[in-house]
Amino acid sequence: MLRKFFAFAVAALVLVPAQAQLIAEWGSIDERYPVDFETPIRNVSFNRATAWRGERVNFQLLVANRQDTPATPRNDREVSYRFSELKNGRSVIPAGNVVGGFVQYVITDKFTGCGKHEVDAYGEVLVADRITDTNPTIVPMGSYRGLWLTVQVPQDAKPGRYKGYVELSCEGKKTKYRYTVDVLDRTLPAPKEWTFHLDLWQNPYAVARVHNVELWSKEHFDVLRPYMLKLASAGQKAITATLIDRPWDGQTYDPFGSMVTWIRKADGTWLYDFTIFDRWVEFMMECGIDKEITCFSMIPWKLSFRYYDQATHSHKYINCAPGDEAYAQFWGGMLSEFAKHLKEKGWFEKTFISMDERSLGQMQAAIKVIKEYAPGMKISMAGNYHPEIEPEISDYCLDIFAYGAYTPELLASRREQGKVSTYYTCCSAEYPNLFTFSDPADAEFIALEALAKGLDGYLRWAYNSWTVTPEEDSRFTAWPAGDTYVIYPFSVSSIRWERLVQGIQQFEKYRILLAEAEANGDTARVGTLKELLKSVDISRIATESEAIVNGFRDALNKM
Repeated sequence: MLRKFFAFAVAALVLVPAQAQLIAEWGSIDERYPVDFETPIRNVSFNRATAWRGERVNFQLLVANRQDTPATPRNDREVSYRFSELKNGRSVIPAGNVVGGFVQYVITDKFTGCGKHEVDAYGEVLVADRITDTNPTIVPMGSYRGLWLTVQVPQDAKPGRYKGYVELSCEGKKTKYRYTVDVLDRTLPAPKEWTFHLDLWQNPYAVARVHNVELWSKEHFDVLRPYMLKLASAGQKAITATLIDRPWDGQTYDPFGSMVTWIRKADGTWLYDFTIFDRWVEFMMECGIDKEITCFSMIPWKLSFRYYDQATHSHKYINCAPGDEAYAQFWGGMLSEFAKHLKEKGWFEKTFISMDERSLGQMQAAIKVIKEYAPGMKISMAGNYHPEIEPEISDYCLDIFAYGAYTPELLASRREQGKVSTYYTCCSAEYPNLFTFSDPADAEFIALEALAKGLDGYLRWAYNSWTVTPEEDSRFTAWPAGDTYVIYPFSVSSIRWERLVQGIQQFEKYRILLAEAEANGDTARVGTLKELLKSVDISRIATESEAIVNGFRDALNKM
């Protein structure tokens, strides 16, 4: 755990003969190993995992370049790796189903809560997070490098024990490190079929900047594709679309622009160009994300709306607030045209006008405009619970400190109506969370918490809103480090990302087992499964996240 990391603990290296310098041992996926080590401690084996067919499981091989005597000259070593196929008799999990790479370090800080702070207020602390495919890589003298493996078990895999290895090469010597995956006679559906409502907001503008491509060009969509396919592989449900310029003002390094061009013609009438919006939505659907289109925002953080004025050939702004007559006029025409356009595209039923963290009064005024000019349009909101407007919110996401407002009766009623009820974490909660300094197990806990509270899923505001140099420094002036993204440029994974997906898989496995037990009238198994949920205790997360998630996962695999 990283909380141990900050206490300068090191773990999971086997004691070796004094002459050895490059050593490796299977480590824990629950550890962010520090970049430097002093002494190896306990011999612990982490080279076994259990999986359903269709599930992906994680391993971490810990590689250390160790100095055997103080007199030994410094010798940084180049290390390469190769993943083998995994065999179970004549059955094989292909080597192509094993992905991963060396875990690299980024600068992090510590929990600061919300609000601006100096990025260097807490010094430069390195933390293991970024899973690169750099092969070979240099392991400096006196340093760790974790080698992360993710094994995707085919859905048609034959049950049984599969054995494979990682081959490390260094200075002409090759060594194999063996591991096993026990595949159970259970099948996890494809991510497209997962019920967990994952909503990570995408930032295509950040991708254009990092890849230095023209916004909305063919090259832009080409570089976007691997990111969104990765997101789809986690069961993502929502497409993040923006109807106005800078809906969240400047809270990200790469501000969001408008996917709709607002044009006030010379005669005073309005024209709305949905070309970019259409291209973005169609592209995301091609990538496999198509349940919801969440459109931000009628109530931006700064109540100023940008448009192109044809008469002056310049951009201008209208300043108005929900409840103003000017606000109703500004949005009324657009919503009417937008609804018409969506119906023509066949997207009306899956489109939501979306707001986040807005007041009750603002929401009521905006809802009034939506109902008048776009009747039947769905609404989503992330923020506090307002019982006055709950019936109007088809997708309601509550802050982790507010989701207690969801009673079992309310959740059941919403589910019967086909409404979505989720929760989110942000800069306000230290754990569970997805900061670069968060314990890896916290990411897996997130889906279990949704399960324990009877919720449909989880929302996080930032899939890829990167910092200036995210591969090096995860700190941002307004939020705790890592708050703004969970994957890295060039679709590079992270420990946080892999463990988040692992948790979503447990959510799905539990759902399948419970539905099966209920359908079979197996009251004993139903009782066992419901009792298991009691172990998901958020009051213990600060110190026991590893025990909770590992215990829960092990229990499911035994059922």
